[in-house]
Amino acid sequence: MPHILLVEDEPIIRSALRRLLERNQYQISEAGSVQEALDSYSIPDFDLIISDLRLPGATGTDLIEHAQGKPVLIMTSYASLRSAVDSMRMGAVDYIAKPFDHDEMLQMIARILHDHKAAAAPVTVPEANLDSRVNHSDLGIIGCCPAMQDLFNKIRKVAPTDSNVLVLGESGTGKELVARALHNLSRRNKKPMISVNCAAIPETLIESELFGHEKGAFTGASSTRTGLVEAADGGTLFLDEIGELPLEAQARLLRVLQEGEIRRVGSVQSQKVNVRLVAATHRDLKTLAKTGQFREDLYYRLNVIALKLPPLRERDSDVLEIAEAFLERQNSQQETGRLHFSREAKRAILSYTWPGNVRELENAVERATILSEKPEIDAEYLGIDIDLNAMDATSFDELPLANFSAESDHCPESPEDLSLEDYFQHFVLEHQDRMTETELARKLGISRKCLWERRQRLGIPRRKTSIE
Repeated sequence: MPHILLVEDEPIIRSALRRLLERNQYQISEAGSVQEALDSYSIPDFDLIISDLRLPGATGTDLIEHAQGKPVLIMTSYASLRSAVDSMRMGAVDYIAKPFDHDEMLQMIARILHDHKAAAAPVTVPEANLDSRVNHSDLGIIGCCPAMQDLFNKIRKVAPTDSNVLVLGESGTGKELVARALHNLSRRNKKPMISVNCAAIPETLIESELFGHEKGAFTGASSTRTGLVEAADGGTLFLDEIGELPLEAQARLLRVLQEGEIRRVGSVQSQKVNVRLVAATHRDLKTLAKTGQFREDLYYRLNVIALKLPPLRERDSDVLEIAEAFLERQNSQQETGRLHFSREAKRAILSYTWPGNVRELENAVERATILSEKPEIDAEYLGIDIDLNAMDATSFDELPLANFSAESDHCPESPEDLSLEDYFQHFVLEHQDRMTETELARKLGISRKCLWERRQRLGIPRRKTSIE
């Protein structure tokens, strides 16, 4: 169980956060100030330190040097990127603005712990001629379909270089995971990876936030600030949704790529920076460049290596594997016991097109684990827009026939020798004299309505002696 130190001077916030984390299987120790934390605990013994930025006597960033490499997550009510840059320059692994969303906090903690564990492991790059289905779990991305295997191999080839990378894919496909894998497998993995969502920063502030500014450069610039590009010096800069970057900022970014230097807003002096740029977008940058909405010269600078993430609907059985991984995470975080998907839920997961991709799947699994009233999660709790009764019977092929029922030992033929409809008919006729319609439907992983419709289609009458 990960051990987390929580440093927060507001008792109400500290108590609420402690309850949240303890409910999700984290061991918590707490302190009201930096000095109390130093007097009471050995800081390097913790897996993660979560600290408020503004504390009596000292700031939360003072804990970073005492952490001796353990990750420090900074909480701040001053929810500006400027405070975040200062914290991350001093070595904080990330920051979160108060008031924060509980799900956001839990996801951030899980990611930080995972990334720290991955960074601590030795980095090994397999030879190019190894089997393409080599275990890629160290990348932090799940996928066995051919498109993902090809992507994993490209990540391993590209990661050790300093080439710029453009990650393409629909929203929710996990583009930031690819960026993190590139960073973790690179020679820069001891330096920071700074992630910026270009769509989330107001256009009037984006140049200041990316490149920094001098004191007095504009109204409100009361002190000199370091930009996010400079904060990533020596490491990786990940620009998500780069298609939303204004043209003026694009020109400045081009200078970073061409000359390896930046100039803060309001400054006449340039300074060198050494960053590896990974950009991501769900938009067609080439089309935007042709219409003048994106600089063509910047597009070609970014498009040195293009990695395309397939949408979830094109990843075949990966969908169920990813859903099981999300369910396992929920099982470890929630006090609900061991949950598992029903057969109908698995069929629904495989049949649905997931327009929101991995992000939508993760939300559906979380919703289902919260709402389910029994260990077996029914399809209805996934909350997806799909007609469960209209799912084609051929979707049974997606899962092994052996899973239909543990009682199939009574069948005179091996299930593999039967077609799906033969198997369905054989199973119903074999068991309907001692099972209710509800039990039959549950064993087959379908609803009662679907069972009735298939009886009608296949001409299987209900026995008068069947139990109800």
